[in-house]
Amino acid sequence: ISNINRRVVKRRPSGYSVNRNGLIAYSIVLVVPHPTQTKIDLIMSYMLPHLHSGWQVDQAIQTEEDRVVVIRFGRDSDQTCMVQDEVLFGIAEKVKNFAVIYLVDIDEVPDFNGMYELYDACTTMFFYRNKHIMVDLGTGNNNKINWALADKQELIDIIEIVYRGARKGRGLVVSPKDYSTKYRY
Repeated sequence: ISNINRRVVKRRPSGYSVNRNGLIAYSIVLVVPHPTQTKIDLIMSYMLPHLHSGWQVDQAIQTEEDRVVVIRFGRDSDQTCMVQDEVLFGIAEKVKNFAVIYLVDIDEVPDFNGMYELYDACTTMFFYRNKHIMVDLGTGNNNKINWALADKQELIDIIEIVYRGARKGRGLVVSPKDYSTKYRY
């Protein structure tokens, strides 16, 4: 084998995460990095818990009683998802009291692609007590965030607004920032 075609196969760190209700997300995955990916890009998505089946996604949404469930649907190898994963990893410790963050690969778990219209490269959705919480971002699509938010504080603010609104029984909350394109021109 020539050095050009040889790629290093690294074993993902084995580990598990347990939420308050005993749901265990445990995985060992062999990863063959793409030649253009850096080591930092690959680490960000591995530090957050992954859900590997439709049942695990359902259990994560249904069993969490006190916190918002933030799920990033997408592909770990996608550049947009890498940006979003880095932001999610950066805020995970700050929001751990009122939110839990999971990642779902839409190729590995295609069960929700049609139900939630997961056609974008990276989609972030919010759930609270087995209910989908919609966010009015000014874009017209209130069901999900279908781009990468690069600012950590903006995402923390959105999650906090979702948490406060969901605790009051609201199914739709208004984002603190308007993401419509009318201010960009």
